[in-house]
Amino acid sequence: MSVFAIADLHLSLGENKPMDVFKGWENYVARLKKNWMAVVRDTDTVVIAGDVSWAMKLDGAEKDFGFINSLPGRKLIVKGNHDYWWSTKKKIETFLSSRGFSSISIIHNSAAAAENIAVCGTRGWLYSSEAPEDVKVLEREVGRLRASINAAEALGLEPVVFMHYPPVYDGAECREIMDVLFGHGIKRCYFGHIHGRAAAKRAPDGDYRGIEMHLVSCDTVDFTPVLVRQRQE
Repeated sequence: MSVFAIADLHLSLGENKPMDVFKGWENYVARLKKNWMAVVRDTDTVVIAGDVSWAMKLDGAEKDFGFINSLPGRKLIVKGNHDYWWSTKKKIETFLSSRGFSSISIIHNSAAAAENIAVCGTRGWLYSSEAPEDVKVLEREVGRLRASINAAEALGLEPVVFMHYPPVYDGAECREIMDVLFGHGIKRCYFGHIHGRAAAKRAPDGDYRGIEMHLVSCDTVDFTPVLVRQRQE
């Protein structure tokens, strides 16, 4: 089994908000499906690091989840800033189960074993959180990240962190998030949220202070899931 990562699918199969209007996103759903199926097997796991669907409510995301469920592999989803459909963990799990979307699970204050790593993470927040409301959200995200990593460590496997917001961007760190990563000795972190080649150049790629970091938003990885852990043949 291999583990892959990708972020920012921005599906809108049940909503009228197609991404095709943006440069580089033309025919993106078909491209994503083709590229996904070329690299992912049914026995693999794909971590989707946020911004899955433009739907505002769970019912509105049904077609998007149906599309994701039809693709090969197990999918583990972390919340993104545009995932307005996100509800409580119980409600999401009930929704997925009732629709027969058995290949999809969420990571929320939790972790999941995949090959010999433990998938963990959270949405994250702005690296420049100064307003009281932003500080409050960041503190909550720090708590969720810590809980998720603790759950990963309890599995006895290497915790690999997946976030939506980059913990570092354009040389600026989200100190609170980075403190958690360093404190737990995290060695790998994958994230999304950043779009466009110019913006992607300001995100870390490779070693950053001892942590291997990679941007995996759809348009920056050519709509192809990125290999995190190679399958053992």
